[in-house]
Amino acid sequence: MARWTGEWLTSLSSGSDAALCEPPRWPGEHLGLPEDGVGSAAGSGRRFLALVVDLVLASLLTALFIQPDYDDLARMQTYNLWSLAMWAAITMLPAAFFSFTPGMAACGIRVARLDGGGVPGVWRAVVRCVLTFLIIPAAVRNADNRGWHDRLTETVVIRMR
Repeated sequence: MARWTGEWLTSLSSGSDAALCEPPRWPGEHLGLPEDGVGSAAGSGRRFLALVVDLVLASLLTALFIQPDYDDLARMQTYNLWSLAMWAAITMLPAAFFSFTPGMAACGIRVARLDGGGVPGVWRAVVRCVLTFLIIPAAVRNADNRGWHDRLTETVVIRMR
């Protein structure tokens, strides 16, 4: 059995199948995803841009209700907490019921379940949001371009266009 770090870093299976022991030629090959185009594993650039779009959207939506005042520390703390809550809402709810956040839709990517099921559902969306908030679980990727949050929820982010 492979060490957990070796398995994680190389995305290899501990099974006896020789094909699974070879490093993938492209992200998502071991998952049955195409090399490029619709349905292929989304790259880090698109995923990061989608996150930035979601964060900016959350900040703009929060600014509709709470005006930021950079001179007032208490007001900015309130603004930041509400922005975080808004980001959580626009990350979890659309992902749970539509498979993508507004930022993901803008970047042409979505969350897909590895078991071929429909939308990710609430528990997967909540776990993905919490681990994305912690940054490191989402930033550390394996050869299939999946972070810890993807592996824990048995999901993969794929291209829609």
